[in-house]
Parts: sequence; C-alpha cells; structure tokens
Amino acid sequence: MGKRILLLGLGMQGKAVLHDLANRTDISRIVVVDNRADLTDHLRRYPTGKIVGCHLNVADGTSVVPLIQDSDVVIECLPSIHTLAMGKLAVDCGVSLVSSMYYLNPGEQDPDTINSIRRQIGQLNDRAKEKGVVVLTEFGLDPGLDLILGARALKELDEVEQFNTYGAGIPAPNARTNALQYKFSWSIIGVMKAYRRPARIITGGRVVTLESGKVFEPGNFHILDLAEIGAPLECFPNGDSVPYARMFGIHDTVREMGRYTCRLPGHCAFWNIMSKCGFLDEKPPGVGGIQMSPIEFTAALLGSQEQFHYALNEQDMAFIRIDVRGKSGGKKTRIVYQLIDTRDLESGLTAMQRTVAFTLSIGARLILEGKLRKQGVLTALDVPYEMVIPALERYGLHVVRREESAG
Repeated sequence: MGKRILLLGLGMQGKAVLHDLANRTDISRIVVVDNRADLTDHLRRYPTGKIVGCHLNVADGTSVVPLIQDSDVVIECLPSIHTLAMGKLAVDCGVSLVSSMYYLNPGEQDPDTINSIRRQIGQLNDRAKEKGVVVLTEFGLDPGLDLILGARALKELDEVEQFNTYGAGIPAPNARTNALQYKFSWSIIGVMKAYRRPARIITGGRVVTLESGKVFEPGNFHILDLAEIGAPLECFPNGDSVPYARMFGIHDTVREMGRYTCRLPGHCAFWNIMSKCGFLDEKPPGVGGIQMSPIEFTAALLGSQEQFHYALNEQDMAFIRIDVRGKSGGKKTRIVYQLIDTRDLESGLTAMQRTVAFTLSIGARLILEGKLRKQGVLTALDVPYEMVIPALERYGLHVVRREESAG
C-alpha cells in the first residue's frame, strides 16, 4: 500500500513539493491544505483521486488534526507563524513531520520569548521521542543544505580555524532588470523580517554582536567575487553563528565564523538607508486611522510591482557555499563545497523552489523509509551527507567540492 502525505501549504515551496511527489508510484495519496482561492484550479493538473485539496485555515488546529492522523508524514510549507504549532499537532497525533523552517526564529530578540520557545522545543523533543516520531526542521536550502555540507567539510579537517557559510537567492544575469538587481523568489515579508535580524559572528576568536539594522553598514559586509555568478556579491551576516559553532563542536577553537546572505552590488547601501529610515520597523505609526507597520507597507509596496517578480522567461539563481580552513594531516588546508542552481524553464520551477522543496521531499522520503536513526526534534545536522546529496544529484542539483593548500 502506498504512503499518505499531508502537504500543509501550497505557496511557492508547496507547489514544488507537489510537482515532485505527485507522480511517485510509492505514494497513494497527497492531501493538500491551503485557504487560497485557486487551490482547486491548481490541483486540476494532477491525477484525480490521488491529489486531494482541502480548503481550510490551519490556524484552526482542530480541523487539521484528523488530516494529520490519516497521514504517514506531514510536509509543512506554511508561513513561520504556524511552524511550531504544526509540529506540536503532528507529535500529538504521533505522526512525523518535515519542515524547512527554524523552530526558534533567529530574528526574535525578546529574551523571555526566546526562553519560552526553547522550553517548548525541549518539551516537543521529549514528546516526539516518547511517541517514536521525527520532527525534522531546518531542512531546506539555508538552513538545510548549508548545515549538511558544513558538517561534511568539518569532518575532513583535524583542526578548524575559519568556517564561513554563504547563501543567496538572486536574479540570474537575464533577470537583473530593476534598480535593486533583486527579485523575490520566496516570501516577501520573510525577506524583510530577515533583514531586521541582529547577527553574531566570531572574529579573532571573539564573538561580535551586530544589532538589528547594522548588518548593512560598511565594514560589516564583505565582497565575494565568483566568475560563475557573473557579478561580485555583497555578503552580510545572517543571524547568529554562535549556536551553530556549538552545534558543530567548534565553538572553543574556531577563530573566524559567520553565516552570510549574498546579494548583488548596491543592495547593502540601499537597505542600510531603508533600515535607518524606519522602513523595516514593526510598530505601526497609524496613518489616517489605518494601522500598518512600516515593514508590512514596504513588503506590500515592493510585492505589488511586477519589476520585483520573475517573468516566465527569467531565471533566478540559488547559491550555497561552505568555506572551511584549518589543518589536515598537519598541513594548512582549505575546503570549499558549493552548489549553484538556476530556474528550470521547462517546469517553471525556480532555483529556490528546487533547492528547498526537493530537499524537503528527500527528507519526507527518508522518514517514510525509516532511514533516520534518531527520533525527536532534529535538524539537517542530524542527517548524513550520503543520504541527501546523491539524491539531489538525481534532480540535476550538483555540489562541487574543491580542496587547496591554505599555506
């Protein structure tokens, strides 16, 4: 008997997951949950009976529970506000789940909220182990593939001095057509909120904290110039690298470490001004009796313009790079893992959809096939390289490895 999948969310990533799994013979049914008006129309392109649409609001958890109970695995592709709640529901139902999202929002700055979420994740981990299920989080591109490739690179060194990771979703050369040289390949408000995050990097063996809005300032970003990208990249700190130093087991030894987002030239100067002028603030100023936060306004304004969306003949690029330096066999060594993908114009799937959604699909299949040894709340760090990267190759997503002397 084929497996039953519950797909929560039919946004950009959900559509790509469905595209990938719809015709697999080992899956007997996929129930797709969303409250979008075009749900039924979109599902008409898939086999009738195997793909079932369910129009409901996931905020009403009671209506989702029967669907979870009738599934073998849940693939969660919802906005971040629903992520942890869906994980709790899945565990309560004794069903495993995979998500590309963080369970602890890297942009959260309130200490009480952070501690509360950590407690909830700890409790969820305990319950998931008791139920014998997996909650696989941070299993997309970034976070996700960056963690898997990073862990692989670290195993190849005896000592680690420098560990930098880079992630980007940018227009390919044929789509760099607006003043920002940027178009949205995932949630617009998600991008805006990521730009508000404070950041921590390790430099000279010391932790350096950059407050919200500071990451775009000159001196806080650097340039990465790769011929295969076709332009220099501005790389600014993305969230907190310190917990990952601990997770990787290099916190006490690494001298330089950062997680960086990459954009085309001019991006940092623009958003440095926008941030300092309040366009990313979350407190509504109240204009003409309308309460809308500046960050919501900014997302709505940019999202309403065609120039910030990809046309059907335009391509995006998804990019992950792991750059690790240290010693191997007593010799100074640099190891780089890199993945670059572009939109598949035949299927219409963007590079961001392919790299995130196909990774999610692989995670779901690993769970269904019982290949993950651990139970509880996991991240991509708990999944070996060998289980993921060869599977990605079959989608045409190629990881390139380079090793050189760093002496």
